[in-house]
Amino acid sequence: MRSRAAAILIENERIALIERHKAGRHYFTIPGGGVEAGETPEEAALRKMAEETGLRAAIRRLAADVSFKGNQQLYSLVERVGGEFGSGQGEEMLMPQPLNPFSGTYCPVWMAVEEIPGYPLLPAEIAKLIVRAHHPGWPDGVLFVDESEVL
Repeated sequence: MRSRAAAILIENERIALIERHKAGRHYFTIPGGGVEAGETPEEAALRKMAEETGLRAAIRRLAADVSFKGNQQLYSLVERVGGEFGSGQGEEMLMPQPLNPFSGTYCPVWMAVEEIPGYPLLPAEIAKLIVRAHHPGWPDGVLFVDESEVL
């Protein structure tokens, strides 16, 4: 079982996302990735935010716990504490673009929260949560989801 951690950063009514083109598909994801040995999910979410977007962040709280193909994905709300958007130095961000269609491309983007329903943001249940919770505010509890959508 592999765990994934991701960081939800919303500023000025916009959310930081990674735009992907992979195997003929076009979609968006929340910055995040696998939790490495000896690393907490919170540390992984913050590391991936920095690697993929160039932003340093701090965890506010856990927002969602998603089961995807038997793997756990933890989504935390974060706030920016520094960095420059688009300056990520993670391995995936430094690969020559465009890549072969099976590896895909990675591009950090800002998207208005109100535009999310018009785009393929995965996982779909997290996209719905973000739109639903952004106004009037995030629920106090953690959302638990069994996500069956396939990338």
